[in-house]
Amino acid sequence: MKRVLMVAFHFPPVAKSSGIQRTLRFAQFLPSLGWQPTVLSVQPRAYDRTSPELLRDIPESVPVVRAFGFDAVRTLSVGGRYPGFIARPDRWWPWRLGGVWEGHKLMREQRFDVLWSTFPIPTAHQIAANLHRRTGTPWVADFRDPMAQDGYPEDPATWRAFKAIEERTVAQAARSVFTTPGAAATYRDRYREVPPERFVIIENGYDEPTFAAAQAQPGDSGPLLPGRLTVLHSGIVYPSERDPTQLVQALALLKAEGTVSASTFCLRFRASEHDALIRELADRAGVSDLIELLPPVPYSQALGEMLRADALLVMQASNCNAQIPAKLYEYLRAQRPILALTDPVGDTAQVVRDAGIADLAPLDSAPAIAELLGRFVGAAQRRAAWVASADSVQRASRQARAAELARLLDEVAGTPRHPPEQAVPVTRPKG
Repeated sequence: MKRVLMVAFHFPPVAKSSGIQRTLRFAQFLPSLGWQPTVLSVQPRAYDRTSPELLRDIPESVPVVRAFGFDAVRTLSVGGRYPGFIARPDRWWPWRLGGVWEGHKLMREQRFDVLWSTFPIPTAHQIAANLHRRTGTPWVADFRDPMAQDGYPEDPATWRAFKAIEERTVAQAARSVFTTPGAAATYRDRYREVPPERFVIIENGYDEPTFAAAQAQPGDSGPLLPGRLTVLHSGIVYPSERDPTQLVQALALLKAEGTVSASTFCLRFRASEHDALIRELADRAGVSDLIELLPPVPYSQALGEMLRADALLVMQASNCNAQIPAKLYEYLRAQRPILALTDPVGDTAQVVRDAGIADLAPLDSAPAIAELLGRFVGAAQRRAAWVASADSVQRASRQARAAELARLLDEVAGTPRHPPEQAVPVTRPKG
């Protein structure tokens, strides 16, 4: 067995849905592919919300080291106010102290063939960069999505911090991994001095055993709301990247023409994290009776809800054309009709088309959205046209993605190890 040290902030028991699945499922499937992972994460007190649900999915054979760390904004703010530097490069920067300490301890005790770290918490890449410099162990940096983008982060000082970490990571990592073709192409163009083969793609996916368990759960397997066509958006609604404004306007158009009503149609938002925004938009447009806003539920329940919805809604604005919502791969597996509101030239649209679904509408056009929804509502006998093909579902499994990662780790483990820098004393963090 070769060994990989996986540096990841999001790991059970953090209460996320698709956000923690990438690392968790890699750790679950890699041992069967010749790689023994050890996960270096953070103490649970750093998380806003925790849940024990996914802890049982961590294999007993996979060690998990939870290093000192906390949420600096939550811990150090006074009256809800704090200076900007408290949240740079992210609000969990104290984890760097514990992560470096525990990481070096692990690497003194055993040899790791590869380091792996994953964004979207920049501190994870900082920890891995430190361990790479001091040990020479080859490093794979999992960016997922682009890091420093035009206009993101909005705070200029935070953007500069992101950019500095990004530049150092791309220069030092043996491979930089992205989840979409657009993101990888962006970085090949941005860092032309770096060999293009060092930028690779491993998409997100879905976990088949978890879906199978959700399907096997006893209970109601019928429609979510009998008699009402229910369209479900499961997960966060970002005000910019997944702006629901034109969607709500489209509902107003359909309601005015009598295509939908509160007795026949429901748009359900599960765990949007921006209920107040959606509620305000719905009240203003006069469609509050068509919309449900519901709180988060355990992951298995969220999957069960997807399996029972009449349609699953994905939203992705044109400012995220190089990104694909991780939830989309779970939508594919649910084998329910998918309504895609996204830019036709973006990566999200391409995944939808590759799945055999030709119908979509841009997120910023209320008339186009209304036309798409109207056709779906009226196509009771033709809704299979919005369901993903079996072939696309099979390709998107987490097990298939883990096999891609194992091949990449094999490749990187065969590269020469860089000589480590002169050792520098590490101060043990308190707590």
